[in-house]
Amino acid sequence: MDIAAISSMLSQSNVQQQAGISVLKMAMGVAASNGNSLVSMLSEATKSMELSVQPNLGANIDIQA
Repeated sequence: MDIAAISSMLSQSNVQQQAGISVLKMAMGVAASNGNSLVSMLSEATKSMELSVQPNLGANIDIQA
């Protein structure tokens, strides 16, 4: 093999590797976003469940002296 062919193959390999890394970074960003959305949905569901069990708890404060 000549040096030009080896250089071309190495360059192509580097480009493929960089493209793969970019795709993985995008996938990680999507997964992080989905995780954050899931956490917020779970916290909202927990709050609504607590209110449905005891809806009047904490609604009134008696401050007589």
